[in-house]
Amino acid sequence: QVQLVESGGGSGQAGGSLRLSCVVSGIVFSSVNMGWYRQAPGKMRELVAVIATGGGTNYADSVKGRFTISRDNAKNTVYLQMNSLKPEDTAVYYCKASTVDIYSRKNDYWGQGTQVTVSS
Repeated sequence: QVQLVESGGGSGQAGGSLRLSCVVSGIVFSSVNMGWYRQAPGKMRELVAVIATGGGTNYADSVKGRFTISRDNAKNTVYLQMNSLKPEDTAVYYCKASTVDIYSRKNDYWGQGTQVTVSS
């Protein structure tokens, strides 16, 4: 059974920092692409950052230069370091694991989400 458990959310001031963690179990972590997404009230869920198995990364324009995604395959964990926080970063943050099985079928697994609230 695949499980993703996020932690590290909370409240912060504008200009501050938070680090999110997502621990993954039930799959071979080193072979899956990982991503962070967020959903603000009344808005669609959006991509924040992704990291491929080889370490390549991609970011939403709104977080480039402020957020850093990383992974530790030995700990089955993906991180999101968030610096220079803005009130518009307030959202529930979700991590996602994307896999492809031997039949080339894609599967996405989601964590339960962690709330990040940034005050001005």
